[in-house]
Amino acid sequence: MTLSYPSFAIGEEGWQREAPRLARLVDPLVAWYRRSARPLPFRLDATPYRVWISEIMLQQTRMEAAVPYFNRFTQELPGPAALAAAPEEQLMKLWEGLGYYSRARNLQKAARILVEEHGGQLPPSYDELLALPGIGEYTAGAIASIAFGIPVPAVDGNVLRVLSRILGCRDDILSPAVKKAFSRALLAVMPQDCPGDFNQALMELGATVCLPNAAPRCQDCPVADQCWALASGDPTVLPVKGAKKPRRLQPVTVLIPAAQGKLLLHRRPAKGLLAGLWELPNREESLTRKECLALLDQWGADSPRLLPLRPGQHIFSHITWQMTGYLALCREAFSPPPGFVWVTPDQLEADYALPSAFSCYRGELAAFAGMTR
Repeated sequence: MTLSYPSFAIGEEGWQREAPRLARLVDPLVAWYRRSARPLPFRLDATPYRVWISEIMLQQTRMEAAVPYFNRFTQELPGPAALAAAPEEQLMKLWEGLGYYSRARNLQKAARILVEEHGGQLPPSYDELLALPGIGEYTAGAIASIAFGIPVPAVDGNVLRVLSRILGCRDDILSPAVKKAFSRALLAVMPQDCPGDFNQALMELGATVCLPNAAPRCQDCPVADQCWALASGDPTVLPVKGAKKPRRLQPVTVLIPAAQGKLLLHRRPAKGLLAGLWELPNREESLTRKECLALLDQWGADSPRLLPLRPGQHIFSHITWQMTGYLALCREAFSPPPGFVWVTPDQLEADYALPSAFSCYRGELAAFAGMTR
């Protein structure tokens, strides 16, 4: 294969020049999607509500992990009215383990607006969708095109990667200017009769064929003959991504008081990392055993016995927690300061959402539960 066209350059001339090439992608991609798309639950029953929930869940979450969460969530909260009325603990429990809990809170904020201002339904309007909490340009485009047939693009990371390779864009795909240029170019060729299928075809191609962290499966691509990166001889040379800022390392000491078959939990502040969630008590610093005992004494514990737990680690988008853990065995359940609560292991499992940051200590909690039954 030889390169018969130059690589893409953002700007007015670039996106106008690429419109004919993008238009040639529509039919083969839509045909491929209808033939090969994975039978996901939110595609088999693509109501506006189900499309919305799936798109929010799939932000920062792998498909394989999101599907069982989606099924549980939509079974318990089948529509905007149920979501708007859900108690916070139920909402957080349904989201437990998915991370980025602000997504769930924004879902509920938006659901309450839908109930109050839109008759309990998502509005069939890109601009009105974009005005809802937690919905950005991509999500508004996905809902509008898939659920309502509105011909607007939905440009996410998969689409940026696919178009970068097909068009030969050597600009940083993390740049807002590149996303804007791709969105504008797609808008010009968006099929009026099946915008949702076209958007999902681009997403599906990026998720299953034009892969991000493995060799792309170019032999399975329905538009391989139109791909600049493949024609260049090395499709993995694209996309170009700017270097990310390194994550900050944060030592964390986790203390788990236990007494009379109960564990002590703490509620985080309403703002900041893991805002408002229940957690295993901790301090974001490296404490000595003596400092741990002094802190437990402040909380009200009487001469607890500290048992060291294995080290743990959790990676957030901008920070890495490096955790040292202790189980603090206390003679009795003391009265802690405000913001703490004693719970049984069964209550923790049924009613309290514990962030995945503490999943490395789930085994210890389960072992303690077994000891107390």
